Amino acid sequence: MADIRVERDGSVLVLTVDRPHARNALAAGTMAELDDQLAVLADRDDIRCAVVTGAGDRAFIAGGDLKELESSRDEAFGIRLARDMRATLDRIAALPIPVIAALNGAAIGGGAEVAVACDFRIAADDAGIGFTQALLGVMPAWGGIERLGSLVGRGRALYLLTSGRVLSGAEAAAWGLVEEAVPRERFPARWRELAHAVAAAPRHTLAGIKAAMTAAHPGSRPDLAEPAIAAFARAWAHPDHWTMADALERARRAARQGS
Repeated sequence: MADIRVERDGSVLVLTVDRPHARNALAAGTMAELDDQLAVLADRDDIRCAVVTGAGDRAFIAGGDLKELESSRDEAFGIRLARDMRATLDRIAALPIPVIAALNGAAIGGGAEVAVACDFRIAADDAGIGFTQALLGVMPAWGGIERLGSLVGRGRALYLLTSGRVLSGAEAAAWGLVEEAVPRERFPARWRELAHAVAAAPRHTLAGIKAAMTAAHPGSRPDLAEPAIAAFARAWAHPDHWTMADALERARRAARQGS
């Protein structure tokens, strides 16, 4: 079974991360599937807009799937993980068409990085977005730090990155982290309406707009990649990361048992 469902809706392509048992967290296979889909999208002349979303209404993407990834705790694995996924998300900026993140639920950690890598975002007002990596003793390494800073400014970005605060969709809209937040009951129809409004323009027009915007405001910064990847890999391999991850998992289990 594929982790990503692909749906063609006229000139819109919808990529849905569909791992409900893991709150749509990204396993290694999911990351590879996303990379494959974005790679072929560059040559799809029949597509004028793409949407990335999550299955269900609980999670957009709940970060990386630590239950799968924790078997490799060394620095070399951390480097590969960060480098590969950063390259995947950098594909979005290079695409000639807009890519929308439709935040149907929690975009946490790596999920928040996927969201800000997209060209713009629409959220259900009760969804959440948070860069919670510091709570696990690591840091964003997929380009999320510089993208977040470009969206909300240095101070607010550092506040979110170091505190791990999760904003609701409505709060994220007020901060400029998402472009639109809508009530839950309207959300599925509204993101499709928005995607089709974008796809109404000719592909060459969309490509020209995006290219001009990218020249003025780059959507990726490959020149910043290596120091961030190295810092992430050191943090990934550090015992603090795994101690904090274990403590968080125990707290989540206790909360589930008490509910």
